Amino acid sequence: MALQFFAPHWGNTLPFETFCANVREVGYDGIEMEAPIGTHQKAEFRRVLRENSLLFIGQYYQSFESNFTEHLRNYEYYLHNLIEENPVLINCQTGKDYFTFDQNCRLFACATRISAESGVKIIHETHRGKSLFSAHGTQQYLSHLPDLRICLDISHWCNVHESLLTDQSEALALAFSRTDHIHSRVGHPQGPQVNDPRAPEWSEALHTHLKWWDQVAEIHLQNATLLTITTEFGPAPYMPQSPYTQQPLANQWDINVFMMNLLKVRHGCL
Repeated sequence: MALQFFAPHWGNTLPFETFCANVREVGYDGIEMEAPIGTHQKAEFRRVLRENSLLFIGQYYQSFESNFTEHLRNYEYYLHNLIEENPVLINCQTGKDYFTFDQNCRLFACATRISAESGVKIIHETHRGKSLFSAHGTQQYLSHLPDLRICLDISHWCNVHESLLTDQSEALALAFSRTDHIHSRVGHPQGPQVNDPRAPEWSEALHTHLKWWDQVAEIHLQNATLLTITTEFGPAPYMPQSPYTQQPLANQWDINVFMMNLLKVRHGCL
């Protein structure tokens, strides 16, 4: 198994060049984010990544249209825009939880076609509000579409199912077998992100997630395949805030670097 670690651009407030230099300095292999639009912006984006020797995972999250025809058209547009940047893979928050099963399958089929045409792997994120918002719902799609591959952000399912998923073993096993990319955010039954995974009160949630990710890593180890991980703890309001002052309870960057190093040690990368 090869492991690569990616930093989320989500939440960054620094100039892009400074952000990328910091990412490389602390030991990430690349970044995950949306692709810029526009010739000049693209050229600058490529320059900064190249000069910092960083890989790129393309992120599609622009699932804003409720009209399915418009949604499908924009979905294809953004996927083609990401492909132009030669990503390691594209991670999509595909579909809507209120689209029909067949409508979401049409989106998956669109991604499969574009992936085949371009040679770029396209996977689909387990995310609230999207097609793969729940463990049991994802199980149905994975059973129906044997080539569907996913980004496992299991923190969302903890929140959706209001549990640490002890009663979802069959759905989890199938999901783990189809995972090519992980978002290593720690969720809990009442939310998609603990305030600080280093705090002892979150020990059960952290170690439950670590054991889930271990199972995915073991599959990739047995198959000698690449596993990518983005340490995707997010900014406020994903990051819980103090009342009135609205100050975040912990530092997003520090937590993500902690998670990267924790996982590197756990999997023998340090």
